[in-house]
Amino acid sequence: MNLTEYVRQVSLEDFGREFRHRAEWNSRLQTTGGRFFPKDRHLDFNPKIYQVFGLEVFRKIVRHELCHYHLYDQGKGYRHKDLAFKQLLQQVDGLRFTPPLPDRTRRVKRIYLYQCPHCGQEYRRKRKIDLKKYACGRCRSRLQFLEMRQE
Repeated sequence: MNLTEYVRQVSLEDFGREFRHRAEWNSRLQTTGGRFFPKDRHLDFNPKIYQVFGLEVFRKIVRHELCHYHLYDQGKGYRHKDLAFKQLLQQVDGLRFTPPLPDRTRRVKRIYLYQCPHCGQEYRRKRKIDLKKYACGRCRSRLQFLEMRQE
């Protein structure tokens, strides 16, 4: 699908106005469906939204970004908080929020476990610690590394 041509088509059909700039895929977008750049007036879209939710939801996101685009073009309030934006978004049936992507790849959390051999106090840390520098907070003896867990 040629994205810029598709956005032009949606703009003419749903807004009756021409889209004269470019639209691009941006795979770095994580939590948003699209972005409008007022400086050069181009639009970025998240390809994962199209792949996961299909054309119907993606079209509503395109409408959302085109609301920003056309209101900015007319010199009206184009931000989310502006009344003109909210009204136009409702008129064209655009999405207010992007639906969350299912099972977003989460980073694996590493937990480092340390224990005092003298009193048995356990310490859970997100970062490795230098065993030469740190001692038990209870009895001041040296700590021992137990294991690294991935959660």
